[in-house]
Amino acid sequence: MKKSTGVRSMGRYHELVGELISEAVALIIIITFGCSAAAMYFLYDPSPYKTAYWGLCITWGLSVSIAIYVTGAVSGTHANPAVTLALAVFRGFAWKKVVPYWIAQVVGAFIGAAIVYGLYSSVIDSFNATQHMARAEGGASGVFFTSPGLAITPARAFVNEITITAFLVFGIFALTDEFNTIAPRANFGAIVIGLIVAVIGASSGYLEGWALNPARDFGPRVFAWLAGWDKAAFPGVVDYWWVPIAGPLIGGLVGGGAQHLLIRPFYPHEKKLSLESAK
Repeated sequence: MKKSTGVRSMGRYHELVGELISEAVALIIIITFGCSAAAMYFLYDPSPYKTAYWGLCITWGLSVSIAIYVTGAVSGTHANPAVTLALAVFRGFAWKKVVPYWIAQVVGAFIGAAIVYGLYSSVIDSFNATQHMARAEGGASGVFFTSPGLAITPARAFVNEITITAFLVFGIFALTDEFNTIAPRANFGAIVIGLIVAVIGASSGYLEGWALNPARDFGPRVFAWLAGWDKAAFPGVVDYWWVPIAGPLIGGLVGGGAQHLLIRPFYPHEKKLSLESAK
């Protein structure tokens, strides 16, 4: 009996390790491709994206799709602390895994930022020299982390991030709901989730960089802070660093809750169960 219990415990431990590695890899993929696209947007003149902004948005979106295809069979590819929290609250994801998933996601985002830095560090230095800016003053910081755009205060950005993350998680919950009979099948959902990310970026990305994901901002921000961006990273312009963390976490609960409470009970399967139980 003891041996059997030990085997099961080792099996669960091995499974959790695989899930955490999977979540880290997902963020490595997303940040490597996404922040590299941001580097091309910010650092080059003419930028390949300044007159074709949709290209930047679709690159971020497809990076999410690729991450899902690579890691989804292992961890489900939450790839976002806001998604993990919403799944724990509304879909029965194990609470004991929430913090480990968050840590793995931030670590993956940090590693992704380090890869981007390895690719673009000389270009970043050249850009800052040309613009007469220091890293601590925010030179090229947009490659790694988000900041408020034109006429956007931290309070406004906080509300914005709640709103757009709610739409993201609402869409993810709907697309992955087993009772949604018209959700994409044959693993095409990953593409549609990527398109949701891209559409949000195309419609609201200039507000504050459309973080949508605490790990996406916090991991690269920590790396940038260690790499010399100093006060530009923490506390950030107008003490902004907390907004891309708190806003998406709350937004994920709003979006997940909206789908769970307002839409899910009315899917055909759920309606049938309700009618049968009422008899």
